[in-house]
This record gives sequence, C-alpha cells and structure tokens, in this order.
Amino acid sequence: MNTEDAQKVLKWVRITLIVLAIFLAAEALVSLKNLRNISPTYNSISVSGVGEAVSLPDVATFSFTVSGDAKTVSDAQGQVTGKMDAILAGLEALGIEEKDIETTGYNSFPTYEYSGTVCIQSYPSYCPPGKQVLTGYEVSHTISVKVRKTEDVGKAFAIVGDNGATGLSGISFTVDDPDKILDEARAEAITNAEKKAKMLAKELGVRLVRVVSFYDNSGGITPYYAEGFGGDMVKSSAPAPTIPAGENKVNVSVTIVYEIR
Repeated sequence: MNTEDAQKVLKWVRITLIVLAIFLAAEALVSLKNLRNISPTYNSISVSGVGEAVSLPDVATFSFTVSGDAKTVSDAQGQVTGKMDAILAGLEALGIEEKDIETTGYNSFPTYEYSGTVCIQSYPSYCPPGKQVLTGYEVSHTISVKVRKTEDVGKAFAIVGDNGATGLSGISFTVDDPDKILDEARAEAITNAEKKAKMLAKELGVRLVRVVSFYDNSGGITPYYAEGFGGDMVKSSAPAPTIPAGENKVNVSVTIVYEIR
C-alpha cells in the first residue's frame, strides 16, 4: 500500500471514530435525561400540611322579596314597583351602589279560588265537579344586595322592612378578597409540611433534594350566617337591628412530595 492510500484509510478511520463518538455522546445524554425522568416514587417521601387563617368579614349579602296582588297584572306590578322604588332609593341613600343590587327573580302568576257546587238530590245523588275561579294576579320581585360596610347591614334591613318587603333571607358575611386569606392559610400549610419533611428526613437519615409534586386541597372560605332572620317582615319604625358580623375561617391542606437521597 502506497503512502497516498494509507492516508486515505487513516482519514476514513478518523471520520468513523468521530461519528461514533458523537453517536455515543448523544446516547449518553438521552440516558441521563431518562434517568432524571424516572418516577421519584422509589426515592421520595410525601408529607401533608394544614393551615388556617381567620378574617373579619368586610361584605354582607342578603336577599328580600316585594310582592303585590290585584285584580290585574298591571295593578299588581304597580304595587311592587312603588314599594321597590322606595326601597332602592333608601339603599342608594345609604351608600349602596347600583352594581351591588341585583334582581334574582321576578314572577307573575294568577290566583284562583275553588268554587264548589250544590249536589243534586236524587237517587243516586250527583255532585257536579267544582271549578276554579280567577280572582286576580300576584307579582313578586326578589333582589340580592351586597353591603360593603357591614356596620350598615342593620340600617339596610330597616329600609327594606319599613318600605313593604315581605321576606328577607340568605344573610351571610364574607370577605371581598377571598384570595388574600386563602394565600395566608396556604403559606401556613406549606410551612407546616416543610417542617414535617425536615423532621422525617432527619429521622430516616436522608437528605431532601427537591419538590417533585405539590397538591393544594383548598377548602374555601366558610361564610358566617346570621341567625334569626327570615320570613315575613313587618313595617316598623323601630331602631335598626344590630347584626353581629362574626368572623370567617379558611382551612387549607397541602401535600408535598420530596425527592430524597
């Protein structure tokens, strides 16, 4: 083999070695990547943490209904409109904005009386069926109100009652920004879980490497419901009732999985 041929062979050997080295390096990188993606369930610990936060409510919500009955639908609607306009004007004067007053129901339906008949004295006796007689119409309008100053709830009740509302229900106290109190409870739950994980790692003689999964089981805010309200309301000029707002509580549970070595 002459010198030129020998150089060509060496050139192809070098090229083959370079290609082989690149291939082996690529395979090694893929293997390392797959190794990191192996499920950590074989070298991990799972801990749970709980947190609680309490907040004074800054928003109150309640619903009320105004109804009217008359021989015609228009007259019944007129009764309801007159009462409702007076209530809404009072709520607006109290500082409750239009965006915080929402109609949740408006219904109109006929009212009937059952008219019996005289039985015919014969043998056998015969009693013709009775019939329903239209007596008028009933209209009802239901409103949901959000009060952003909880100290004004009693005044709002007085306005509603003094202007002809027939029912009040669903009063509850909550917070306008629930995410803030949830964040506080979640942070406490995470701290609680981390503390448990460190203690467990120490007892097992292992080292916490990283968080591989996290689960948040937020329970949401538990609103405070005032008791003793609802049903018919009687028009009265008595002082506005005092409504205690209580407090809102939120509980959060988290689960954290740590890789260990």
